[in-house]
Amino acid sequence: MGIEIERRFLVKPEAWQQRQHRLHGKGVKITQGYLCMGENAVVRVRIAEDRAWITLKSRIAPATRNEFEYSIPVSDARQILQTMCGTYIIHKTRYRVCADETDCWEVDIFHEQNEGLIIAELELHDPHQFLILPDWVGEEITYDTRYDNFNLAKHPFKTWSDGANH
Repeated sequence: MGIEIERRFLVKPEAWQQRQHRLHGKGVKITQGYLCMGENAVVRVRIAEDRAWITLKSRIAPATRNEFEYSIPVSDARQILQTMCGTYIIHKTRYRVCADETDCWEVDIFHEQNEGLIIAELELHDPHQFLILPDWVGEEITYDTRYDNFNLAKHPFKTWSDGANH
């Protein structure tokens, strides 16, 4: 797969709810668990409906990562989640919102221990690419590692006590 460049933002819940009613199609339920969570590398397994992947990522810069993703059988992914990921599992529903063929936002509504958190991300061709933000996009969190999915698996949003809950 190669290089992933993305910017991430919190979503304004009220504005998103208005937008969500106008979306065509349903969101995709995702379960993902982590096998390795180092400062420089992450290995995760993900199930989204009837498909599954194992993904290896390493940080190059705050918005840029090496990413290698491989399809695996869903039955293998379920077994990995049950036997190897422990409590390092997150659940979310993902929506795709496309302004055009090039600008497709992925909006993740988190569940269970990360309930209340909604994050939007946009993959880019260049980390300095100019963005026009939709009205439902709020504060940028690209550089705040607390919001990285693997950190949410270790330190769920509901456990934050520093006033970060929005």
